[in-house]
Amino acid sequence: MNGPDRIVVVGASLAGLRAAETLREEGFAGSLTLVGEEPHPPYDRPPLSKQVLLGRVRAQDVGLPGRREVDARWRLGVRAAGVDLIGKKVTLADGEQLAYDRLLIATGTRARPWPNPGEARLDGVLTLRTNDDAARLAERLDAGPRRVLVIGAGFTGSEIASACRERGLEVTVAERGPSPLVGALGGTLGGYAGKLQRAHGVDLRCRVTVTALRGSEGRLTGADFSDGGRIDADVAVVALGAVRNVEWLDGSGLAAGPRGIACDAGCRAFDMYGIVTDDVFVAGDVARFPHPLFDYQMLSLEHWGNAVAQAEVAAHNMISPGPRRRPHLTVPAFWSSQFGLNIKSVGVPTFSDQVVIAQGSLREGRFVAVYGYRGRVTAAVSVNRAKWLEYYRYLIETAAPFPPGPGAADRPGPPVPVPSDVPAPQLLSHGPTVALTGHLPDRHLTLVPTPAADPRR
Repeated sequence: MNGPDRIVVVGASLAGLRAAETLREEGFAGSLTLVGEEPHPPYDRPPLSKQVLLGRVRAQDVGLPGRREVDARWRLGVRAAGVDLIGKKVTLADGEQLAYDRLLIATGTRARPWPNPGEARLDGVLTLRTNDDAARLAERLDAGPRRVLVIGAGFTGSEIASACRERGLEVTVAERGPSPLVGALGGTLGGYAGKLQRAHGVDLRCRVTVTALRGSEGRLTGADFSDGGRIDADVAVVALGAVRNVEWLDGSGLAAGPRGIACDAGCRAFDMYGIVTDDVFVAGDVARFPHPLFDYQMLSLEHWGNAVAQAEVAAHNMISPGPRRRPHLTVPAFWSSQFGLNIKSVGVPTFSDQVVIAQGSLREGRFVAVYGYRGRVTAAVSVNRAKWLEYYRYLIETAAPFPPGPGAADRPGPPVPVPSDVPAPQLLSHGPTVALTGHLPDRHLTLVPTPAADPRR
């Protein structure tokens, strides 16, 4: 079988760029086209909620360094509008049709908007996903608002709150769930994150929702809460998680939905009947893929490292014959910087029924929390103690027993596990950065995908 002559990559951010580079590195010499909805060349997103909001870096200066020239045609500032799987053509919003032999879909996610359109249009109501978003928000923070409201206490919302407090700004965080970060890290570390935020002066309001954003003459003036409270605020940042960019695939015949596009471990997309395709591949935040370390549940990950690793596997497999293809089996990893702490994770903390503080302590603010499911290690989260994560990555990869043995702990006596208290997604106002389709490990229930909850209800 001859290799492909024409490859189209829809999505010109991190995954799309790294896939294009890998294609060229591995010898693909044919026609390569990258399509991106944003007018900007690929840029790095993690600094947007950290250095950019703190004024240390300008939003326009967070471009991704290229690893090599990709010799590609770039179609930036135009959306993909549809794909014809039989005719092998991608249709763009401006009417152009791009023929392909292999197609990579890496369209990622966008910020979930505030559900009331009229309130969302108020001057001062913002989201944070793109570098244009970050530039607008940084400008508002530079102006010194009296109070910033952050709606949602996931990683993005918590990092925004941290930047506000570091700037000396008053900030209120509203979260439907019991604590910040609970949807990603469970109850023990979520409770710690809540205490941390309050210790840094955040007006943290958990188990409440924002019922309305108030405005006057088109400008935001404040918000009302489900517990009857209200605040005045000049800026509100909607941090309710992400929406996967799959609408353009409606009617295409691919297995695309709110959780992303289903694919196999080799990044080949499934069609709507569960049959794997051989010329359409998926990578990055928009992909749902099975992972043997997590009971072959379908994972959706919004992590930088996953986007890179999956893009490289997809690119390799697009131009390789079957026996030379390889699976995407990288252990998920992510990091966050907030309130003076460096938080790093390996594995999937939500795939757990117990957690133990194996090293350090919550009190000293330097520790490693290890997660387990049915007696094996499935994740580890470090706070200001990242050097141990490679060790725990090995324990995850080898399905080591949980709780970890005394060699991993630095305290006398065996560590005592407690329930990881992973909440059901519908209890949160922010969307998860890791989503598993199937069973919640600490419950014998099967999740049925439902539309995102209205955070005002």
